[in-house]
Amino acid sequence: MSTKSLALRWRQPEWMDQPGLDKLAHRKALDGLQRVNGLCRIRNVLWRAVCRVAQQRQLNKVRVLDLACGGGDFVIWLAHRGLREGIDFSVDGCDISQNAVAYAKEKAHAAGAENTCFFVGDALSESFAPYASKKYDIVMCSLFLHHLEEEQTVALLRRMANRACHAVIIDDLRRTRLGYGLAWIGCRLLTRSPIVHQDGPMSVQGAYTVEEARWLAEKAGLQNVKINTHWPQRFLLTWQRTLTS
Repeated sequence: MSTKSLALRWRQPEWMDQPGLDKLAHRKALDGLQRVNGLCRIRNVLWRAVCRVAQQRQLNKVRVLDLACGGGDFVIWLAHRGLREGIDFSVDGCDISQNAVAYAKEKAHAAGAENTCFFVGDALSESFAPYASKKYDIVMCSLFLHHLEEEQTVALLRRMANRACHAVIIDDLRRTRLGYGLAWIGCRLLTRSPIVHQDGPMSVQGAYTVEEARWLAEKAGLQNVKINTHWPQRFLLTWQRTLTS
């Protein structure tokens, strides 16, 4: 793929998003993504971001919602890490896929992650049913924005901000030539899932640049966002609600 072909965003239907996806193949793909993200140490990036907000806001108990949580790996990991560090976390995971949520619940039960909760819900809906009125200190998502059209992204950012008492945290891919190459090679080296092999590079084609992500956040009304880039060709966007006296 040439650099020119990545100049414009090209969002394509990914296999992971297809209705009627085989249950076993879906779970193998979720396991493959967990392996990729684990070796890329994405969880540590998100951990530091969450802890930074908790420390700055002096939160004694931290309520976190992870949207489009997939198989719930980060939710479970965050809950366990919080216990080890002596931080009182309550972590919920939401995904539109019933299969993904069922798988997340199975893994949470096996891991003894009692301070987690998973539910089926559409992050693009007004309600995030069934917890329509519940507020969280931090609302976050990882590897979700690149699935969305620009209008959907703006709507999602607004809803995340409305749900967040303190902060919104987003981690996603950057649309770069290096990112495409890393996705193509890494997904094939780290997992045997053909879904991940197919979707990984396509995700980079559908990803936003840092400038595009900043523009969409401002369009959604999230002023003064902070965006940092990190390995491997990703960006971390953080927005904090202005404190009122």
